[in-house]
Amino acid sequence: MRRLFICLAVLGMLSGCGAKSVWAPEEAVRAAAVHTGNPPSVTLITVIGTTTGGGGHSALMIDGSQRVIFDPAGTWYHPTVPERNDVDYGITDQMYKFYMDYHARETWFVREQTLQVSPETAEMLLARVQSNGPVAKMMCANQTSAVLRSVPGFESIPSTFSPIKLSKAFAELPGVVTKDHYDNDPDDNSGVLIIQQEKANYGTVIGKQN
Repeated sequence: MRRLFICLAVLGMLSGCGAKSVWAPEEAVRAAAVHTGNPPSVTLITVIGTTTGGGGHSALMIDGSQRVIFDPAGTWYHPTVPERNDVDYGITDQMYKFYMDYHARETWFVREQTLQVSPETAEMLLARVQSNGPVAKMMCANQTSAVLRSVPGFESIPSTFSPIKLSKAFAELPGVVTKDHYDNDPDDNSGVLIIQQEKANYGTVIGKQN
């Protein structure tokens, strides 16, 4: 009973955390669209503590008619990447590297789990994240698992608030390829966005608000 009470209390707090809606203009989204030409795929991105093994964040990269990152309640931002309610468009190879570099540091590494899917599945996933709406803080794994579970072929994915539990379930899908990314950057990564801006020769970076 005590555990149930705690769970209900946590859910109550989470439901009370409003998520800010961000909606980039249509022309910006269209202009930023990236068509990689790669086989259609979905990649589960999990940020994991290097010493604790605990999960810090979950996100999805979908590579279909275009490549996007569904970054629920995420904090990564780049001025050339239009966002619509936690869906980041314009994910070039460079932006993908920027995203991974932002999250990998002394105390965290990034696990990338990629699964090739049919073009139809990729488009269903893309449509699902586009219609999901903004995500409240601490709900990243819950919303990522919900997106996956809503698409045929991912019924085995559990509903969970745990990035680690989600990652383990995703790993059981046939054909998943896993790669871990490590970096020795300091844990305070507040300057990473500025460095990324300088590398890309763009304007002032303003932190993404949630």
